[in-house]
Amino acid sequence: MFSFKAQNGEIIVKSQLYTTKQSAINGIQAIRKAAVNPKFFIRKNMNNGRHYFVVKANNGEIIGTSESYISQTGLENGIKSVMMNAPEAAVSH
Repeated sequence: MFSFKAQNGEIIVKSQLYTTKQSAINGIQAIRKAAVNPKFFIRKNMNNGRHYFVVKANNGEIIGTSESYISQTGLENGIKSVMMNAPEAAVSH
């Protein structure tokens, strides 16, 4: 599993669980590629009025799911953060 953290250390996106480290590394590479294209960010609403987004790979599979946000503005800021930072984000093991 991997998590993408904002500069303040908060987790923005978490991945699915992977069975191998190499699969997780492949997931990281996929989110880096997807992060540059807004079409891979799918906005969703929860029953409690909160919002979240998923990041999909080119093949349509979900790579990661965001935290939940109280406001639509928070959600959009989360997406912007991933788009801006994920392509060059450091990876720690």
